[in-house]
Amino acid sequence: MAPSRRGICIQRLPVTYLGRSWFLVLLGSTLVANPGCAGIEPGGPATTSPTMDPDAGTITPTDPDGPGREDAGRPRDGGSATRPDDPPPTDAGAGTVETRAARSCFESAFASPPDLGPDYDVFSPTVGSHCLGTDHQEITDVERVVFLGDSITVGTPPALAGDFYRSRLADALAARFGLEAPSLLWKSHNLDGTALVQESGDFASCAKWGARTDDLMRDNSQIEDCFPVSERGKRTLVIMTIGGNDISSITKAGLDGEPVDAIWEETRELVQLLRDAMAWFYEDPTRFPNGVYVVFANMYEFTDGTGDTESCTGASLAGYGGEWEDPDALAEMVIWANEQYMSIAVETGADMIFMLEGFCGHGFHSDDPSAPCYRGPGTERWFDDTCIHPNTRGHQAIADMFMAVVDE
Repeated sequence: MAPSRRGICIQRLPVTYLGRSWFLVLLGSTLVANPGCAGIEPGGPATTSPTMDPDAGTITPTDPDGPGREDAGRPRDGGSATRPDDPPPTDAGAGTVETRAARSCFESAFASPPDLGPDYDVFSPTVGSHCLGTDHQEITDVERVVFLGDSITVGTPPALAGDFYRSRLADALAARFGLEAPSLLWKSHNLDGTALVQESGDFASCAKWGARTDDLMRDNSQIEDCFPVSERGKRTLVIMTIGGNDISSITKAGLDGEPVDAIWEETRELVQLLRDAMAWFYEDPTRFPNGVYVVFANMYEFTDGTGDTESCTGASLAGYGGEWEDPDALAEMVIWANEQYMSIAVETGADMIFMLEGFCGHGFHSDDPSAPCYRGPGTERWFDDTCIHPNTRGHQAIADMFMAVVDE
């Protein structure tokens, strides 16, 4: 581990990795930079066991009736979080960090496991046996499902509406909890990048193309719009992807020559905005008297850990070919932001899926044995030609990750 900066635990990346224009591109709506990927291989649909079938085309829910309602909406007892202003422990030899559950999930997914990326284990998360995300909540008897966030959640062409992860996951959750499934109109999107209808069946979506963390509460109203008081008596499951557009903005700021200290402030702000949104769900038990669960994703990238943004033509055309004057600073910011996503999950008892780790190796260097996240010959690409949105197979993988966390 490198020395901490402002109390931030930073895992240093190899200089050879940082020497390139490794940060990610945003094309019109979403995602993100992430300098490191240690990865997992989510397969196909979630079934009664955490083992995934990569050839299946739909998610199979477990136990349609669901378990009982005990401890509704409350997190399981698990690890403890390091507060964001406190330096996290870094000396495992001194006994301050005893478990490496998250890291152990990622060690067997790659031909040569990369030693880079966020270190989640300093926060002592409880990781699911499926290794697709955390296992902090016993999610039972859901009555309403709400999707928040950005274009990954809304869905984008050329993928079809029925193939968006939101659509696939909604159908699986409807079967899992006996809910009224949403209509095809709900699964489709408007030209402004929102669901064609916000509410359908027992499902709602307030996600929007281009959304950032400030759109959850501060500068926009995704949470206010999707959680009217009249609906808060229902036991609610919240599914969310957010943060990629924030990181894109940070990346652009560095390319434009904005001072590093100012960009650090922007990075801390995006994390705080997510923390504030999560506090809205969990801190006041009277807000959702019958329980609420939140499952969100971390932030992925398309270069498979190489930093080669030119590997995707769309990114090159968008002008992401420059470099920061201090690329190490950008790496630190993005690694720290992803680590803080985990800290928020542990602090609140929410769950986080490992989208970054799952997609690493399925990007535009998936056939490159020298790439840090290389998984082997014949590995599928999960990104479309915009570089930053999932293709049909990528949407299925995201749905699988979310469903695995819900089911366990």
